[in-house]
Amino acid sequence: MVHRTEPAWQTPVWQQALSSALTDVDELFEYLQLDKSQLPASIAAAEKFRLRVPRSYADLITKGDPGDPLLLQILPGSEELRKADGFSADPLEELAKHQAAGVIHKYQGRALLIVTGACAINCRYCFRRHYPYAEASAHQGQWQPALEYLHKNKQISEVILSGGDPLALHDGTLSKLVDALQGIPHLKRLRIHSRMPVVLPERVTGELLDLLTRSHLQPVIVLHINHPRELSEAARSSLEVLNAHGVTLLNQSVLLKNINDEPALLARLSETLFSARVIPYYLHMLDRVQGAAHFEVSDARAREIYQQLREMVPGYLLPRLVRDNSETAYKLPIL
Repeated sequence: MVHRTEPAWQTPVWQQALSSALTDVDELFEYLQLDKSQLPASIAAAEKFRLRVPRSYADLITKGDPGDPLLLQILPGSEELRKADGFSADPLEELAKHQAAGVIHKYQGRALLIVTGACAINCRYCFRRHYPYAEASAHQGQWQPALEYLHKNKQISEVILSGGDPLALHDGTLSKLVDALQGIPHLKRLRIHSRMPVVLPERVTGELLDLLTRSHLQPVIVLHINHPRELSEAARSSLEVLNAHGVTLLNQSVLLKNINDEPALLARLSETLFSARVIPYYLHMLDRVQGAAHFEVSDARAREIYQQLREMVPGYLLPRLVRDNSETAYKLPIL
């Protein structure tokens, strides 16, 4: 993959790819040759939480296979419309933890900044699928309260850009934000949580590499890869470029029923990640967001899977099995 600077007048390739993403359920069924008896239920679910999937990601899905693990992550379905006990719109109670617009300061030494609601891909288990981004994000032009909070709290050494997907921001916008953050003297690290280098590899542009590497803030990108087949050749190329430019790459997966809930598959994921210069970081239990109950793996099954996984891989390829929660200032280990 060639990473180059686009002429100022030209729409970047990644934005062109993003604009051509599949957002119509009927078109997705045609594209992937799916059984249309399930189409009405998918359309109904997409009315609650929109379909969005880049065509390059859709091309990784086996056509005509309703059980494809990549398809199950992005296809709206009837299960999403069923109410489930113990599942809510805000499972981590994030809205109650805002310190300023878009700022969540839950963990010691680091603060999370929600900068956009846009994503390249809408994952059906997304724990922020009901999040009110319009009211509770730090949008461009409204960064000042968030920046003032970060300035004031000198114990914060790391800022985490989240969303949505922070890399959905244009390079120019992201550059202005990074410049503002590096003006805060006590910040040491910039962490970006993003799925885009994998689901839309074209996003790794020369401009992005420049803004990440010119800053004195140490760049870390936490990826979200659940299945080894998501690591296409184009994705691997983008990750290797990021790594070559000094960006630390970590991965957090979500343990998902019928998608990656097998020890051998998770071992293959860890090996595939490491071969692409990515360290397996977390294996998350599902956040109990309304509409995603059908993805949940029980604690007992998760422990069984993890015990087998730790026998299959060396310690440095073993992600930590954790659950996020609203009460503690750290992620709870399941073992």
